[in-house]
Amino acid sequence: MNGRPGETITDLRVFDVRFPTSRQLDGSDAMNRDPDYSAAYVIIATDRGDGLEGHGLSFTIGRGNEIVAAAVRALVPLVVGQSLSNFIEAPGAFWKHLTGDSQLRWLGPEKGVIHLATSAVVNALWDLRAKIAGRPLWRLLTDLSPAQIVEMVDWRYLTDALTPEQARASLERLVPTRGAREAELARTGYPAYTTSAGWLGYPDDKIRRLCREGLAAGFSGFKIKVGLDQNDDIRRAALVREEIGPSRGLMLDANQRWDVGQAIAWVTALAPSRPMWIEEPTSPDDVLGHATIARALEPLGIRVATGEHCPNRVMWKQLFQARAMSFCQIDFCRLGGVNEVVAVLLLAAHFGVPVCPHAGGVGLCEYVQHASIFDYIAVSGALTDRSIEYVDHLHEHFLDPCVIRGGSYQLPQAPGASITMKPESLRAHLFPDGPVWASSARST
Repeated sequence: MNGRPGETITDLRVFDVRFPTSRQLDGSDAMNRDPDYSAAYVIIATDRGDGLEGHGLSFTIGRGNEIVAAAVRALVPLVVGQSLSNFIEAPGAFWKHLTGDSQLRWLGPEKGVIHLATSAVVNALWDLRAKIAGRPLWRLLTDLSPAQIVEMVDWRYLTDALTPEQARASLERLVPTRGAREAELARTGYPAYTTSAGWLGYPDDKIRRLCREGLAAGFSGFKIKVGLDQNDDIRRAALVREEIGPSRGLMLDANQRWDVGQAIAWVTALAPSRPMWIEEPTSPDDVLGHATIARALEPLGIRVATGEHCPNRVMWKQLFQARAMSFCQIDFCRLGGVNEVVAVLLLAAHFGVPVCPHAGGVGLCEYVQHASIFDYIAVSGALTDRSIEYVDHLHEHFLDPCVIRGGSYQLPQAPGASITMKPESLRAHLFPDGPVWASSARST
C-alpha cells in the first residue's frame, strides 16, 4: 500500500483543542455537569503539490482529550507513507488496514479510545478525498454507485442481519430517484430540532427565552435534559411544553442516568408533557435494558432513542435486532468514521428505523448533516420521523459552518466535510498553552 510520488500521505498531525463551555454550563446534563467541548483534531497532508489537506476530529468533553490524541499518534505508522489512491479506490480495504493492526486492535476491539482516534483519521481522509473531488462530502457519497457504497463497509459480524447483496439491491432501487430527493432538500433543507434551550444548568427565564427564539427560528422540535431531580424535570418539561405549544415535538434526554426500572417509572411520571422520545435512558451498552424500557413505554406513546455512545456497527446490529430503540442516533465520531457510519445507515434502512444523529458537540452539527443528507438521497429514501439535532454554539470556529434556515439544515456547498477549523481558532484553543487556556490559568 506504499504510495508513489504525487499520491503519498506524508504527514498526520494531531492537536488537543478545547473550548471552555463549562463556564456557561453549555452542554450540561445529569451525567456531564461541566463539559468543556473538545476535539482531538487531525490534519493529513500529501505530496500532491496542491496544498489540499484532510481535516478530521474526534469529539470529547475535556479531560482525557490528550489520551485520544495519543491514540491518534499510535495510528500514524499505519497511515503516513501509504497510497492515497488506494484509499480513494478502495476505502473499505483501507479501513480494514487501519483497524486491523493486531496489537492496536486489542485496545478495542473497534471501540473506546482507539476507535475515537480511528474516526478522526478516517474522517480526515474522507474530507481530503472530497476536497480533491471539489465536492461536499454528502455529494461525493451520493455520487458513489451501490457497489462502491457496499465496498466501504466491513461486513464481518453483520451478515446474519444484512448481507452485502441485500444492501446493494436496496441501494439500486433508489438510484433512479436520487436526483429528485436532492432537489427536494435543495428547496426545503433537512429538518432540525434544537437542544439549545434544554441544558440542565439553565434557569427558567433563559429556557423560556431560548424556546421563544427557537420558535421564531422555525424549529419544530425541542429537547431538554432530564434525570437529576424528578419533580424539577416534571416542572421543566411542563414549562417547555407550555412555551412550544401542543403540536411541536418535545424530546427528553437522560444521558444514561437510570437503572431500567427507574427509567420506566421516571419517564412515566413525565408522560403528561407528551414527550416524543426518551434518549439514553440507561447504560448505552445495555441492549436488553433498552428493549425492556421501549416495551414498557410504548403504551404511553413514548419511544426510545439512543446511540451517541454506541461504539460500532456490531452493537448497532444488536440494538436493531432487539427492537431496543425507535430512533437511531449515530455519532459521527464515536463510530469508526464515514465507513462505519455508512454501515449503520444501511442497517437502519434495512430495519426501518429512522436516523436522527447526535450533534451536541463541537463540529458534530457540521459532520452529521452530510450523513443525513446522504441517507435520504441514497440509502433510506425517507424523511418521516427524521431530524438532525442542532446546538447553537461554536460554529463560528469553522470555515464552512452548517447553515440553518427556517429550522432546517441547508445543503453544504463547499468541498469537504465542513470540519476545517479556522487557523486562529485552532491556535487560540490549543490545550494547555493556547491563549484561551493560558489566560485562564493566569487568572486563577
